[in-house]
Amino acid sequence: MIVPIDGRLARNGLPAAGNARTLVIACGALAHEITALKRLNGWSHLDLACLPAIWHNHPERIVPGVEEAVRHHRTAYDTVLVAYGDCGTGGKLAQTCATLGVEMIAAPHCYAFYEGADRFAAHPEEIAAFYLTDFLARQFDAFVWRPLGLDRCPELVQSYFGNYEKLVYLAQTRDRALNARARDCATRLGLTYERRLTGYGDLPAFLAPRD
Repeated sequence: MIVPIDGRLARNGLPAAGNARTLVIACGALAHEITALKRLNGWSHLDLACLPAIWHNHPERIVPGVEEAVRHHRTAYDTVLVAYGDCGTGGKLAQTCATLGVEMIAAPHCYAFYEGADRFAAHPEEIAAFYLTDFLARQFDAFVWRPLGLDRCPELVQSYFGNYEKLVYLAQTRDRALNARARDCATRLGLTYERRLTGYGDLPAFLAPRD
């Protein structure tokens, strides 16, 4: 399922009048942030089509979904960018993007490129950290709590999260309400809480117009 976000994709998959040069095929969890960056920077060169964010719970769907989206849209654009990290595909997404000749953001997942891939890799001791982004702070119940059955069996929290030590909220924005939500998530999981204001990390450079 391909969901056009900014309304410029026509029903046949081709861009509407005033063609953009670049299509970003992205995880739905990034839709709000990419749309914000497009607006803030005046990036009229970008169109955005998103795949379901819930596929992070089913990474086997990501590679065929991205491949289908690229093949469906690529003839209408000069450039196609894939705004996904590896996201549990075991390197298969990068292989597919290389085969298709499209650029993918270089990171294992969105937590890494939000913090900055190099900075994220410099903290191997955080293997026991559970990460949230703005999106996951908003959608914690829908993407974590209920899919794991913790709404029905909260006693399973220890089984799922007993080996984690802290929850790290990688904040894209200064939002007190989201900070409170993220802190509540940490409390519910029995984890210590840390907030880092990362902003959009490596994402703006990836989306910016190429010279």
